[in-house]
Amino acid sequence: MERPAWAPQGIDISVPSVSRMYDYYLGGSHNFEVDREAARKAMEFMPGLPKIMQANRAFMRRAVHHAIGEGVTQFLDIGSGIPTFGNVHEVAQRADPGAKVAYVDHDSVAVAHSRAVLEDNDRAVIAPADLRKPQEILNSPEVAGLLDLDRPVALLLVAVLHFLEDSDDPYGAVAELRDALAPGSLIVITHASYEGVPLTEERAGGAVGVYQKIKNPLVMRTREEVTAFFDGYELLEPGLVAMPDWRPEDPMVLEDPYAYSGFAGVGRKP
Repeated sequence: MERPAWAPQGIDISVPSVSRMYDYYLGGSHNFEVDREAARKAMEFMPGLPKIMQANRAFMRRAVHHAIGEGVTQFLDIGSGIPTFGNVHEVAQRADPGAKVAYVDHDSVAVAHSRAVLEDNDRAVIAPADLRKPQEILNSPEVAGLLDLDRPVALLLVAVLHFLEDSDDPYGAVAELRDALAPGSLIVITHASYEGVPLTEERAGGAVGVYQKIKNPLVMRTREEVTAFFDGYELLEPGLVAMPDWRPEDPMVLEDPYAYSGFAGVGRKP
């Protein structure tokens, strides 16, 4: 298998990666045939996966605008993935040139690309770290050097928590991050769920099985289980809803039914 020039040395390009599959769903070019194969397999069960990813990105952009509107100009985006058009730093810094963005990912392709994209941006960094180790994130030179945790931060956990199994203690990780953030901080979450998917659970389960096979289990949680991630935060209006229903820019636009899969919400730390 030929290694593309942009692929960092030392990564196994024969194993699919969820961040590169996500890049493929969004029409990006930083993915390998093995990623495309796994993504196409998942789409055999859930053809609307790209639509879910687009709704996810659109929600993220609205949440970033909301944070800037609240005066929160520091962002910690964990599980940030491979940079594509309309990333957090582009949205935030367009709204407020002083906004600071710390990205975190444990995928080496995502880290390498983020470094290249952010090379000339002194208000955005990428830290190679894992959500399962919050202290590693908070103490990383990149995050510690850019963000002032004594001031409010918007913590973005967008399409990442569903890749943590219960045995990884995702609730403990989110609570640890919450405790490190100043009052007035925000938490922005999207999470996969069988709720809202326009398919039978059995059919949607086929796509979940593809992630299981590539050893990146996709954990579908219920509304109650996702709500529990907001413990210690005040859930902002309209609460935990389908992604297109969170403060839509144009309520008249009818989204593809797949866009209503899973949940999105924003909370504020009192």
